[in-house]
Amino acid sequence: MEDDLHSIEQQLAGKRDFDTPPLHLWQPALSGDIPISITASGEWFHDGGKIKRPALVNLFASILRREEDGEYYLVTPVEKWRIEVALHPLMVVDVDAIDYHGETVLRLTLNTGKTVDVGDAHPLVLDPGADMIATVALPHGLTALFTRAAWYRLVDMAATLEDRLVVRSAGTEYVLGDLPGPH
Repeated sequence: MEDDLHSIEQQLAGKRDFDTPPLHLWQPALSGDIPISITASGEWFHDGGKIKRPALVNLFASILRREEDGEYYLVTPVEKWRIEVALHPLMVVDVDAIDYHGETVLRLTLNTGKTVDVGDAHPLVLDPGADMIATVALPHGLTALFTRAAWYRLVDMAATLEDRLVVRSAGTEYVLGDLPGPH
């Protein structure tokens, strides 16, 4: 299986766009399962050992997609390997409120170092499977779960609106939860 990792890395070396690889154009047949897993805390493992090279994790994250069958795949122009994902494949590690032409935009930093702005293309959704912590929708069917620190930071940015905690980004309101009612 180490040869499979090396093969994927070699196929992509020097000829890919780290930010927007054309995964939608790559439709190879299933090559099989590869013993790569992503834990609920966002750690990547291969054959039971943690992948320690951030560059390799970032490479794999850039070619990861979730397909209509609900499964996750590492995809290259000629190979497609199914991997296991425990909860969400990526993590939001930080959030900042920025001013964009007079409007507040929430800018999220992922565990891969990539940033995304919350809005129509990347909405926030609360995940009941993760104790109603927010996730953000990403390209290629992926999602990123907020780490505890990023979640607390987001909640701290929230305003109270009609007994709910709400954040606003790019003109859209996102409800983070209901406030407890009077007893």
